[in-house]
Amino acid sequence: MSAAAPWAAHFGLARTPFGKSIPAKDLFVRQAHAEAVARINFCVVESALGVITGDVGAGKTVSVRAAVDALDRTRHQIIYIANPAFGTRGLYVTIVRALGAEPRYLKAELMAQAADLLAAETAERHRRVVLICDEAHLLAPAQLEELRLLTNSEMDSASPFAGILIGQPTLNRQLRMGVFAALDQRIATRFTIKAMDIGESAAYLRHHLALAGRDEPLFADDAIARLHRASGGLPRALNNAATAAIIAAAADNKDLVDDTCAKKAVAELTRD
Repeated sequence: MSAAAPWAAHFGLARTPFGKSIPAKDLFVRQAHAEAVARINFCVVESALGVITGDVGAGKTVSVRAAVDALDRTRHQIIYIANPAFGTRGLYVTIVRALGAEPRYLKAELMAQAADLLAAETAERHRRVVLICDEAHLLAPAQLEELRLLTNSEMDSASPFAGILIGQPTLNRQLRMGVFAALDQRIATRFTIKAMDIGESAAYLRHHLALAGRDEPLFADDAIARLHRASGGLPRALNNAATAAIIAAAADNKDLVDDTCAKKAVAELTRD
């Protein structure tokens, strides 16, 4: 947790609110978040393939963090891919290295090595592999086909891992293309995380302020409404707008973040 900046201390905050370094147990939970976590858990239990989509800053990765944090690491092997822009070979190399081996050079041998290691995690170590691919809308067609091949096991009667694809809405449209029908049919569950409504945005602000040590209201209702509209209800954008509004209020030596401060924050963030 970061220490409080001077402007945060002005409002009696023990630390800077709306930062990234929040433990998974303290993350704000809303209905969309809970539904995404439930679908991820389903995929883990069933060794299934799932897709979680949403606009930039909607909270996709936050939901994955919450789901993964609850997993027993002695029974699950997490492989997290932050950026899949590494070609088809990179997918196998990432899996092999995550499972503790040195990747073989020839691709045919590398593919077999990855498959053997995945099978060994289940059969010998009794651990379920959970492969999480963030920014999955960046996956090339060839990578999606390799992912489909990886899900084949025991004559297509089982999957050697649970797979979670996280990406922007274009991912769903890409998977619906006929060329990816074989992979699309393997997807057991899909969920799109929508933006927060005004009530959720207000609760989100209160939650983060409480984590920072303030239980009393800090944002006026009209300020919340303006920040919600400006952010589109997206948590990451709301973080930035709320922080800018608090700084503006502290600079004006105000005790409350009013609509004037919110207006200044929005103008600052939208200025070219």
